[in-house]
Amino acid sequence: MSRKFAAFIATGVALVVVAGALLVLALGHERQPHPAAATTQTSPPPASPPSNQPSSQPTETPGNNAPPSTPGKPANDPTANLVKGKNKKVIFFSFDDGPDPYWTPKILQVLANHGAHATFFELGTMQAAHPGLREQVLAAGNSIGSHSISHPQLTAISAAERHHQIFDGPRSTCFRPPYGASNPKVRADIKAAGMVQVLWDVDPRDWARPGVNAIVQNIMNNAHNHNIILMHDGGGDRSQTVAALDKVLPLLKAKGYSFPAMDCKQP
Repeated sequence: MSRKFAAFIATGVALVVVAGALLVLALGHERQPHPAAATTQTSPPPASPPSNQPSSQPTETPGNNAPPSTPGKPANDPTANLVKGKNKKVIFFSFDDGPDPYWTPKILQVLANHGAHATFFELGTMQAAHPGLREQVLAAGNSIGSHSISHPQLTAISAAERHHQIFDGPRSTCFRPPYGASNPKVRADIKAAGMVQVLWDVDPRDWARPGVNAIVQNIMNNAHNHNIILMHDGGGDRSQTVAALDKVLPLLKAKGYSFPAMDCKQP
């Protein structure tokens, strides 16, 4: 075999090997999965919510015996009848996020010591976790409003969950949306549930624990006749709230104010 012929044969074999390798690579590339096209759709929600989230069923809370999701007659202003009278000076204290087994009784005791009453905007989860406190609040001459089931921002959740949080929470004719977050849809659901939205006039920021004197000064500097004061009996350490309440009530009483509970009925 001549050298030229041998070189020709070797070249041919090399070409066949290279072609075969290229064919294998091409077939392998065809079998690779292609990336899916980007989409703006979100994944569907799970079939059932996580166990630490509110169920789609009505929350069983003390006093929550009315049929859930039943539209009711819109409630009246819970302060209207309590501010009548030319010389009637009243301020409404309200407490959110309870009832708490430690702090709520302490606040009730301070109110009783000064002949004052308040309105407690309670969470369904807290009512269920601490049965008996609701009755204790009412027995002391105070009133209870709903603060939803689990304190979500109602303007940032689905229509179905918003409806559930409003309709199936603590039974009352008064409703305070968590964070004060409201819009026409929230107000429409509150009205359809037979309640009236109740916000506040003065926020002394007791939730931030700025100090007892800071809370007292905030109230004294900003509260006026017929105002609603926002405070908290749940959600954390409320020792500053208790101490500030004990200081501010006699100061306001000396100015001629009385402290009735809002007219929030328990259907």
